[in-house]
Amino acid sequence: MVGSPPKCACERGARNTPRAMSNALVMAFSTWVAFAQALVAEAIAPSTCAACDGPIKFRTMFCGTCAASVVKTSEAEPDSDDPSGLMRHYAAFEYGGAMATAIARMKYNRRWDLVARFGTLTGQYAAQVVSGVDVVVSVPAHARRIRERGFDPSALLARAVAQHLRAGYAPNALRRLRDTPPQASLSRVARRTNILDAFECRRPLRLQGARVLLVDDVRTTGSTIAECMRVMREVGAADVRSLVLARAL
Repeated sequence: MVGSPPKCACERGARNTPRAMSNALVMAFSTWVAFAQALVAEAIAPSTCAACDGPIKFRTMFCGTCAASVVKTSEAEPDSDDPSGLMRHYAAFEYGGAMATAIARMKYNRRWDLVARFGTLTGQYAAQVVSGVDVVVSVPAHARRIRERGFDPSALLARAVAQHLRAGYAPNALRRLRDTPPQASLSRVARRTNILDAFECRRPLRLQGARVLLVDDVRTTGSTIAECMRVMREVGAADVRSLVLARAL
């Protein structure tokens, strides 16, 4: 029902070709059409529990039983790599229980209806806890993952967050250069090596001097988000914070 070179592109010149840009536009158009269809379907048909498909109350995500396992986060976390202590990592929920089940269904079962609902939920959370954002950027998925799933969950969440914050949205500001193995399966040292130089900045001028909010669906080890933040700081982003739908315990 109804989503490698070690230096940034800005340092060596953009490599976009007319054909690549055309393919990107077609993929983006198809994604937003499917997302719009999900919104219409959500308005016509009553929603069911995001985790078990059981009946739910109006404007809720989970049934009573599943909701009991959903845990909201208490406060933002400081960025350990920021000496000023001003950078923050935000997460709407803890990753576990019904929330983990629902996110997996969204990502791997092509549940467009859940993408729309999680987008609204994440955007509402962002509006409550984040301010002073110029542009919203998503952690990019590799092209192969997007083809397999049919959409990029993080990009759709980021768009919803930008709308709720009334901030700019920079799709494709970052590009994932290689399809890296899952971080959770690696040691702490291997995680940094695995993700190092896996991203490049495609729109450096859009980020220079900007207050950026980086959005992803789930934060597990934090290494992926840290690497994306590093790349954006290198091109001159003035302030980079992150926000995820759920963080691993």
